Amino acid sequence: MAKKSAPGSKKVATVGKPSALIDTRVIYCGDNLEQLRKQPENSVDLIYIDPPFNSNRNYEVFWGETKEKRAFKDRHASTQAYIEFMRPRCVELHRVLKKTGSFYYHCDWHASHYVKIMLDQIFSENSFQNEIVWKRTSAHADTHGFGHIHDVIFRYSNGKKPTFNIELKEYSQSYLEGYFKYSDEYVDTRGKFRINDLTGSGLRNGETGGIWRGFDPSKIGKGRHWMRPPEELEKLVADGRIYFPSKGGVPSLKRYVNELKGQPVDSIWDDIPSLTTFSSAARESLGYPTQKPLALLDRIIKASSNENDIVLDAFCGCGTTLVAAENLGRQWIGIDVSPTACRVMAKRLRDVCKMKEDEKLWRIGRGFIVRDLPWSEKKLRELPPFEFENWAVIALGGIPNKAQVGDMGIDGRIYPVSAMPKKKEGELEFMDVWYPIQVKQKNKVGRPDIDSFEAVMMREDRTKGFFVSFDYSSDAMSEIDAFFKRTGKSIIALTVKDILEEQIAHKLA
Repeated sequence: MAKKSAPGSKKVATVGKPSALIDTRVIYCGDNLEQLRKQPENSVDLIYIDPPFNSNRNYEVFWGETKEKRAFKDRHASTQAYIEFMRPRCVELHRVLKKTGSFYYHCDWHASHYVKIMLDQIFSENSFQNEIVWKRTSAHADTHGFGHIHDVIFRYSNGKKPTFNIELKEYSQSYLEGYFKYSDEYVDTRGKFRINDLTGSGLRNGETGGIWRGFDPSKIGKGRHWMRPPEELEKLVADGRIYFPSKGGVPSLKRYVNELKGQPVDSIWDDIPSLTTFSSAARESLGYPTQKPLALLDRIIKASSNENDIVLDAFCGCGTTLVAAENLGRQWIGIDVSPTACRVMAKRLRDVCKMKEDEKLWRIGRGFIVRDLPWSEKKLRELPPFEFENWAVIALGGIPNKAQVGDMGIDGRIYPVSAMPKKKEGELEFMDVWYPIQVKQKNKVGRPDIDSFEAVMMREDRTKGFFVSFDYSSDAMSEIDAFFKRTGKSIIALTVKDILEEQIAHKLA
């Protein structure tokens, strides 16, 4: 019996550029509409997008923080506004997609029917290939009706026959037990068998319509014919693959369970769990509200692209598409409007794929780069507070606090390398060696801010802490020195300029 394809395939190294027209292994920070307009047409093999939509859940909350709520409804007050936002982006995505390419649009029940109409208009109804139903969660109670437990993924082609590689998965145990229930002398090697029809509907005048071993196919049912010529039927008999009923009846073809190659994946995907606490894929979770499991993107990328093809995700969030593409030996391009998301996906590529974020390596076909991040002090001052906090924490190599309501003065934590667990099952929550990070988007931090952070360090009994801001008053710096003399605990005061000039974000983020 064939086994289901492993979700984490062995990484295939990619060297060089597959296209002279387009740069790959690049993360662009900014509005995807602006970036897509710069890309040449018919240059991408596969596009997957999972754009946010306002469904009374704030999809723009990056770490689940109330501070980060920029009410999506402020920009997309209605389904019509959402479609108006997405339409020009989908037009550009259609333009950059190769004629042999595939486009996947991931959405939930709130707007899927409107999205389908929009995509039919852009790609044409004839280019619609599949409506995939992904069962993302188990049944749960819903007091207003049937529980919503699935997402929809629309798959479109772009004019010509698209790349498609069939994936086989295991048959269900109930199917095997229900149908493969007969045994013969080959059971030890071939396993049990089920029987299938040897005839097809319709009369034939040739040899497949003639009498074989006394059986006339024209008299079976409303008139049928043999599915194989007599010569092939005799070979099947010699190999023990024809079932002759003991009490008459029509001979049938034996199909043995041990010889099954697997069942082609269909449009109902109920075998890939979401990143819930109890799923086997939960270890992938970065705390991103709409993060999708790698197995989901593995399936899409394997099905609709080949090695070294170009994969594009224009709403790439925490970078699952990019990681899957890199692991599968594809070229990739990622776009996201959030600087925090871009830094998180860059860190993920380094940690998971062991890639180097390096301009020189990228130019020779290795490594990757991030473009258009707001690296000036001016741009960082203009970021929303939650973006600035996440940028600073990640720039230091820390982990942003996932619950900033009641964070008690901690915006993030740094876990030194010496504290990392040696066993994979070790979780950060159970590691005692960590340093707190406090971030203030202020022109100048004063002594009261330092006093508050000192209280955090005393409460948590930390020997070292990091503070990030644009500048510090002389009183603040004096208090940091005095605190060390009193307690032996160090506060490392970093300015945004320190981080930018030393390129700490590139080295540690």
